[in-house]
Amino acid sequence: MRVFLDTSILIAANDSEHKDYIRSVPLLAAATPTTTSCGAHTLAETYAVLSRLPGSKQHRPEFASALVDQMIARMTVVTLTGEEYVETIHSAAKARHAGGMIYDALLLACARKVNAERIYTWNLRHFRMIAPDLADRIMTP
Repeated sequence: MRVFLDTSILIAANDSEHKDYIRSVPLLAAATPTTTSCGAHTLAETYAVLSRLPGSKQHRPEFASALVDQMIARMTVVTLTGEEYVETIHSAAKARHAGGMIYDALLLACARKVNAERIYTWNLRHFRMIAPDLADRIMTP
């Protein structure tokens, strides 16, 4: 089964104080490149958040980068072509999805690309709004 992990899952799985840590970490622990994917943009988002967490939870940039390396080793990183990127932007505009929802739309395009059977996120509402046809595959751990 092909599983796709959203940024929200990876951030929670890498912060033991996160309210969703206990439910997120098993997904990352079980991830292998043949079963699990994430979007390339997820790596940048995860690095950005981990290197800017509030207070003592913030990781030094080198450590946040090392965590990203560990994630890459456990998953297939999905990229979009330029054409797929533009197509996703046009689809989002046509559906009137504005602002930051484009980032979720891009991740869902990556999940579609690998035909993910399960798409894990802590952002169910936006993901299901963007891709109602995938609603039965979009879930929390």
